[in-house]
Amino acid sequence: MKKIEDLIRPNIANILPYPPGKPIEEVKRELGVKDVIKMASNENAWGPSPKALEAIKKASLDVNLYPDGNSYYLKQKLSEKLAVSMDEIIVGNGTDEVIRIITETFLNSGEEVVVAWPGFVIYSIATNVMAGSLKKTSLKNYTHDLDAMLNAVTDKTKLLFVANPNNPTGTTVDKNQVQSFMEKVPEDVIVVFDEAYYEYAGKDFPQTLQYVKQGKNVIILRTFSKIYGLAGLRVGYGIAKKEMLIEMNRIRQPFNVNRIAQAAAIAALDDSEHVKKSLAMNEEGKKYLYKELGAMGLEYVPTAANFILVDIKRSGREIYGKLLKEGVIVRPVDNYDLPNFLRVTICRPAENKRFVESLKKILK
Repeated sequence: MKKIEDLIRPNIANILPYPPGKPIEEVKRELGVKDVIKMASNENAWGPSPKALEAIKKASLDVNLYPDGNSYYLKQKLSEKLAVSMDEIIVGNGTDEVIRIITETFLNSGEEVVVAWPGFVIYSIATNVMAGSLKKTSLKNYTHDLDAMLNAVTDKTKLLFVANPNNPTGTTVDKNQVQSFMEKVPEDVIVVFDEAYYEYAGKDFPQTLQYVKQGKNVIILRTFSKIYGLAGLRVGYGIAKKEMLIEMNRIRQPFNVNRIAQAAAIAALDDSEHVKKSLAMNEEGKKYLYKELGAMGLEYVPTAANFILVDIKRSGREIYGKLLKEGVIVRPVDNYDLPNFLRVTICRPAENKRFVESLKKILK
């Protein structure tokens, strides 16, 4: 009998599974710490909208029924909000699923995918699943170097991912940079703008919807996992021209977004006050953490998202482990080739303060 490793496709063997943020329950179980806070996965620390919670309760009564396989009413609500056609929206089980749908639809074996590094690990996994060739370009001042990405494009390039704001650095490329980039990128290359943290980024952020409306080969990704506080329900979406989504929907799984997630997302879109409150509290927490980190003599990357990349000046993995014992979960980013950094989610005032006090204690 053949060994399992002889049965799988060779490109799968090279994939390292995505390392999720450590759950609170696991830290309690493994370390015996009773009071644990999580500042690792960039969730909205203020939770979901009360309207979303009410919608969840109502939708839970019908979980014996399959959900709407087309997410019709959620697409309708998004269509109204974004001023695009419902045919230009695809809804997924988080944007992770939409990324997989993109590569499974368009990427042939050996074709190239250009990404910036450090960047979102899922791009690499989705590329390798399809036996594509990943080309990494280095960040410049912790930010996408769009010129370097253009220079990496060849006649074999099929996809180009731009995470804006970028994860794990929290940096953005501005509208002038994006416009110049879009004028130069070849027409047959599909550009994916991953805008998971779009709502945090501010008014001067590039408005990439214009490229979809111009009929360009552009896909925009957004999510309900961040500002809307619905990470546990897994619902994200993509925006692209109708012709692209017809092909992507051929392989989208039926009933891919559950009934409760659809209901919660629809309700969340109606609660602009909750979004405003979350943004205001995020800005307040950001200023506090900037001040405290600076007072400790630590450098950080100014962020346009709800997390901060902090230079610890020593092993981030080691400090991460010591913070776990204090009941504080952050994210080491050595798998992003940033061994001396931690990524820290901006949370509620008490949680931010506890992180600062714990870090001070450890660094002393």
